[in-house]
Parts: sequence; C-alpha cells; structure tokens
Amino acid sequence: MSCFRRFLLLAMTTMVAGATIFTAGCGDNGHAQLRVVHASPDAPNVDVFVDGKAVLTNVAYQTASNYLTVGAGSRKLEVRATGTSQDVINATVSLSRNKYYTVLAVDKVASISPLVLTDDSTPPASGQIKLRLVHASPTAGPVDIYVEAPGTDITSISPTLTNVPFKAASDYLAVAAGSYEVYFTPTGTKTVALDSGSLDLSAGQIRTAVALDAPGGGIPLTAIVSKDLN
Repeated sequence: MSCFRRFLLLAMTTMVAGATIFTAGCGDNGHAQLRVVHASPDAPNVDVFVDGKAVLTNVAYQTASNYLTVGAGSRKLEVRATGTSQDVINATVSLSRNKYYTVLAVDKVASISPLVLTDDSTPPASGQIKLRLVHASPTAGPVDIYVEAPGTDITSISPTLTNVPFKAASDYLAVAAGSYEVYFTPTGTKTVALDSGSLDLSAGQIRTAVALDAPGGGIPLTAIVSKDLN
C-alpha cells in the first residue's frame, strides 16, 4: 500500500474525540501512541507540534490529550503559546514501535521542560486496577503519598510511597478494584497538601494521577486523573 493511501486510511478511521491521527514520515518504523499533558501552572494555553505539524491546539492547563498515533523513532516535539511561533519546549523524544507514552509540559513557564513517561497498557490481573502517581507540582517539595480507602485517617499509618521528588513518577501500583483516596503530604509529615477525593476504579482500568499546582501556581494543590486504559 502506498504512503498516501496509508495516510488516507488512518485519517478516515481515527477522528476520535476531536484528536486526529498524525503520522510522521512513512518508513517502516511503525507507530507509537503519544499523549500530552499541560502541567505548567502559569503557562497560557498551548499548541503542540510533532515534526513541525500541529497535532493539538489551544490546550488549557490541567488538560490531558487523547493518545495520538505518531511515527515511531526520534520525533521533534514543540510546545508554543497558542497562536505564537516561539517554542517554550523544543525537544527530541525517542518513541518505540507499539509503545504508549505520556509527555508532560512541567514546571513554571520560565523553567518549563518535557517529562517523558513510558506508559504500560498491559491489562491488570483479573479483579485488579493499575494506578500510577506523578508529582508535577513545582510548589510542593518532596512528598509522601498514601493510597487508601476513602476517609482513612493517615495519622498512624505508613505512606504507600515516601520522599517522592518533583518530576518523579511511581511505577504502576497493582491493587484490587474498588474505591480509593490519594493523599499527598510533605515528606515526614501528616499534613495533607492534596486530597484526591474518592476515586471509584473498576477492574481492568489503568489510571495516571498527576499532582499539580493551582492555576497560576501555588496552593491549593490539585490533581487530574487520566485514563490509560478502559
């Protein structure tokens, strides 16, 4: 099949939730799945480019895109304030065939940088879910994270993860399906800086929870939960 015909076939079959497939090149490297998260609290809405082509426009803070299908290999990723031509991020990311990735634009705009995560789309074991936790708040220092039943008093229990630094992501935690509440506290304290509220997670789901600053920066901290699978 010609490159042009493959492009047409992909374009006609992938108008999903407003996100169009973008294919970079037409070699034999195959494709990867790429999701972008606007996690820079004082940055304006942004446009995202892959290899010079706009793939997302007017993306607001605290927004995670759908997965975009892009060519595997080395891809040039650019992020710009919407409607401008000046890059705030200009980076090359290496994407492997048939792999899933999340790229977060993190930190305040003066220090903004890409945080590239490899996602795990492998379904969890029967009756379980998988949950990944990302510290993307430039205001918070290192944190302890608790993943507990809703309403749990954390005063006398140990954290699930300890001393997690800014720009760090946990492995996927495999736990039984059910309701959970995630608490972030400054490391070594029981002072809750972020409470996710109750998260109802069904068997087979995979989720990534990202801790963020308030819009514009600072507290109160907030969070978004993105769907990796189901």
